[in-house]
Amino acid sequence: MQNNILYDKILKLALKEDIGTGDITTLSTVPKEKEISGKFIAKQEGIVCGIFVVQRIFQIIDKNIVVDIKIEDGQKVKVGDIIAQIKGNARGILTGERTALNFLQRLSGIATKTSIYADLLKDTKTVVSDTRKTTPGLRVLEKYAVKTGGGANHRFNLADGVLIKDNHIAAANGITKAINSAKAHAPHTIKIEIEVESLEQVMEALDAKADIIMLDNMDIGTMEKAVQIIDGKAIIEASGNMEDKNLLDIANTGVDIISIGGLTHSVKAMDISLRLSN
Repeated sequence: MQNNILYDKILKLALKEDIGTGDITTLSTVPKEKEISGKFIAKQEGIVCGIFVVQRIFQIIDKNIVVDIKIEDGQKVKVGDIIAQIKGNARGILTGERTALNFLQRLSGIATKTSIYADLLKDTKTVVSDTRKTTPGLRVLEKYAVKTGGGANHRFNLADGVLIKDNHIAAANGITKAINSAKAHAPHTIKIEIEVESLEQVMEALDAKADIIMLDNMDIGTMEKAVQIIDGKAIIEASGNMEDKNLLDIANTGVDIISIGGLTHSVKAMDISLRLSN
């Protein structure tokens, strides 16, 4: 994870965005050689995620800044726990503070939210998954946070698999034509998934031999009937405003996956602070 070039590009772009031509406040108020230390402290319970990002951000700013990790990604914290300690040049620490916290708070928020759903479904066969509804440019980090929280990753990008949605069906002139065309053009190693909204569409998708059938915005009763119709002949995914529904009831219908866009697109950042001292 930490050595991935893509992560460095994301972090350097974020620092450039925040610093601009220079941190005027810090440069004008803090002595150049001033050394300082501090602690990253959890202000709410949750799952930590992104601590390696914090460490790397300060390495980029000043390789002599030391971030001593006390709690690793994936570990649970309670209020007051020290996630990491930091020591080094005050200017460097103050300049990177906001960017580091932005990543740590958001990724920990995603991991925490995911863990709540993953724990809810732990005694079922159903897994909770993310979607492509991620912050542009931050997908690789946000999907890492979902995994850290105990969830599964859906496609990382459009090249990862065939997912035929309602607009594809309309453009392809129907479910059967869309699936047949995908089978003719996609590599044999790629699974073909299709979104359906009714039992009639479920049967058509099954007849066309879709690998994965996504039940979109179905009520519990309709989902149960769909699962019975599919009867293990395809992987079943439930999707569509899942956070507004009882996930345990959905899991008990027998679906394999529940995908939730809200894991990443509308998550609340975890409350974490950096307290500095001389």
